[in-house]
Order: sequence, then C-alpha cells, then structure tokens
Amino acid sequence: QVQLVESGGGLVQAGGSLRLSCAASGTIFSINTMGWYRQAPGKQRELVAGIGSGGTTNYADSVKGRFTISLDNAQRTGYLQMSSLEPEDTAVYYCSAVLSTTWSTRDYWGRGTQVTVSS
Repeated sequence: QVQLVESGGGLVQAGGSLRLSCAASGTIFSINTMGWYRQAPGKQRELVAGIGSGGTTNYADSVKGRFTISLDNAQRTGYLQMSSLEPEDTAVYYCSAVLSTTWSTRDYWGRGTQVTVSS
C-alpha cells in the first residue's frame, strides 16, 4: 500500500525551528514532485513550498527565506525545514507527492501534522 506519512510537527515558540518529514512507503519507483501545504482554522489550504525531481523549488511569499524544502529520493523522504517561525505559521501541514508506482503515476496526500507556534 502506497502512502505518505508526515512527522515532525509540534509546539514551538515564535522564532524557533521545526523540520517536517514526509516519508513515502510502498512499492515506489520515484518521487516526481513534492509539495508542502498548510491549512489554518477557517482558511483554505495553501501551497507553502514545492520541489521537482530536478531540484527546482518554489515558495509562497510568506515563507521565502524562512522555509527550505528538500527531497531525498533515495530515502523516499521529503523535508520542510522551517525557521524563524511566526504564530501565523500555525496550521496543519500536509505533504503531497506525485509518485510513480508499479501501476500508475499519480498524486498522493498525507494525513497532516500539526504545527503550533506560540507568541
């Protein structure tokens, strides 16, 4: 069974750092692209950062210079390093990836991990 599992969320004070991980499991040939999204209470889900298999990255303006996305295809794991966290970063963070498996190439979503930044 192919799935994505996020980890690394938690409670941190403003100005602190967290590193989120997104591990892909199952019979996977490759992770083609990966994105990190977040959804705060009462708000729509938004793209925070994305990365392609060639290493091209993009970031939401609100996190540029503070967040770094990376992908280790050999380990089938992606990361989101978050620094200088602000209370406004509080949300459930989800990873999404386009995975190539035995049967298809399609996108998958994790169940999310809570990040809470206290002021």
